[in-house]
Amino acid sequence: MSVNASPPYGGGYPDAQGGHDPYAGQGAYAGQGAYADGQGGGYAGPGQGTYADPAQGTYAAPGQYADPGQYTDQGAYTAPGQQQARAAEPVAPAPVDPEPPADEPGEDEPEESKGGRLVTAVTFLLPTALAFAMIWRGIGDRQLWRDEHATWWAASLSFHDLSLLIRSIDVVFTPYYVLMHMWLAVAGDSPTAMRIPGAVAMAASAGLLALLGRRLFTTQAGILAGLAVAVMPFTTRYGQEIRPYAFAVAAVLLSTLLLARALDKPSFKVWVAYTLSVPLIGWSHLASMAVLGAHLVMIVIARRSGDKIVGWAYAAAFTLGMCFVVPMAVSGSGQSGQIAWNNPGIDDLMDFPMNLFGSWAVAVPVMALGTVGLFFAGRMALPLAAWIVLPPLVTYVTAAQLHLFLPRYLQFTAPAWVLLAAVAVVRIAGPVAGAKAGTGAAARRGFGWVLVAATVAGIAFQSLPGIRETRQNALGEPDFRGAAQLIEAGQKKGDGIVFSGVQTERRAMDYELRDDAGRPKDWLMYRTPQERGSFDAAECPHPAKCLAKADRLWLVSTTLDGKPFSGMPKTSATVIQRSFKVVKTKKLKYLQLVLLERTRAATDDSSEEKDDAAKRKVHT
Repeated sequence: MSVNASPPYGGGYPDAQGGHDPYAGQGAYAGQGAYADGQGGGYAGPGQGTYADPAQGTYAAPGQYADPGQYTDQGAYTAPGQQQARAAEPVAPAPVDPEPPADEPGEDEPEESKGGRLVTAVTFLLPTALAFAMIWRGIGDRQLWRDEHATWWAASLSFHDLSLLIRSIDVVFTPYYVLMHMWLAVAGDSPTAMRIPGAVAMAASAGLLALLGRRLFTTQAGILAGLAVAVMPFTTRYGQEIRPYAFAVAAVLLSTLLLARALDKPSFKVWVAYTLSVPLIGWSHLASMAVLGAHLVMIVIARRSGDKIVGWAYAAAFTLGMCFVVPMAVSGSGQSGQIAWNNPGIDDLMDFPMNLFGSWAVAVPVMALGTVGLFFAGRMALPLAAWIVLPPLVTYVTAAQLHLFLPRYLQFTAPAWVLLAAVAVVRIAGPVAGAKAGTGAAARRGFGWVLVAATVAGIAFQSLPGIRETRQNALGEPDFRGAAQLIEAGQKKGDGIVFSGVQTERRAMDYELRDDAGRPKDWLMYRTPQERGSFDAAECPHPAKCLAKADRLWLVSTTLDGKPFSGMPKTSATVIQRSFKVVKTKKLKYLQLVLLERTRAATDDSSEEKDDAAKRKVHT
């Protein structure tokens, strides 16, 4: 019962103009405790202990006894000439939960339960299912590109060979390579099989974004954000890519959702879950750790709102979580040379939105609506702004040292843009932040769902060209699959294979010919990648000797100048051109496949390999 509520028995109380108190001298209404209206009245309800006006400094918490001397209502009002009413005798209170403040939920708390677990499940599953359907279509059609070949190679190594590899390169991807190693052992290494983990992670990201939007704003905003992400080009691309970027997006969204849950309804279990999510971010990709800046902004806002514990809880979670990331990050700092090629310029910065979303047709409306959404996001405007601005800004400024400014490294920022865009759209039908979020007449709520459906349809239409492009082979990637098919159709026993170019041709052809037991022999491979602890093999230093037994060679060339021999070591090119003749050449996309046969003159030539008995050293 509120302090300002009316008495249930309809008794009279004196006022400044006179009147009488029929209960004067009786102390209190029978069975109801004591109540005296006025400036400092007190009330003791049945079994609720004693409450005195805060101005008097007296309060007995539930289940506690107050000082007997304080039960008398010192502020009770009496009419002139009347004796002050005697306070009721104290009654032993029973422990009960205190009545929540009248102004809860607070101004910036998320929308109420909105249907419970069923609605939560639908909010997650609907965008997840749509995203997975978009990703699954044609998932095995596109050829692997060079980074995906690297994932296959690392994941197919034994743990011993993988440990040698990460000592020199890609130590920051160790958790991902281990995960993929175990997956390949179960599912195989076909393009479809290897892309399933990323597809699941990216599809789950759409559902996690929907849950985050529901918690921070409204169910409509969350579902719109999740469905919009599901139909965007970048979801299909990174859901079909055998790299850790989909896991980075999922880890960032999961961690942010757990932090929002911890700030809304804190508990030890939720903070532990958030602590465990921090290393997941770093293990998926170190650049994703930049989202912790937005998390810190959320903590500062909560701290300024009066939560004095949240700062300590976050400090503990951050410290413990980073203990699992810092050793890997320190080890990876010595391997930054592998991405030293990435030195972005102003053109890369200008094209960043297009590369982030997959097309300008999607980037422009989403970012425009997202900017508008900042004005209606309430207390979450600043954290979301930090989420979308800080990572690109920091990585671009430090690109000369860290080389981390790449759209695929920063893909985790796109969901924040989409969430803000959803806020802008749903705001048309009613408030999305504050105490009135999600409220309004049924007609307005229905109009909100119409806006959700129309917006998803519009974004899907805008995304179609970009999605078609993502399902094609990566731009500039050679047709290694076509080359492998031609080799398998025309190879003979004893054939060899050599490579020319800078597109990791050896590793790509290793993948495409992995199931061919009679594949051509790599005559010029002097040391294997496993022996070197690297992705690349060492070329033979004496090509004439290494090629002595080869009669036919398949040359896989990806040179850009059209000269098939210009992309290999000069000594190897000289020996091949002198000892072999071109039989036929097949031009494929960004690739030339050349079949060479040893010439008769080279067979009879003894200048290189003839075993001259007169010169042979013998034991005497």
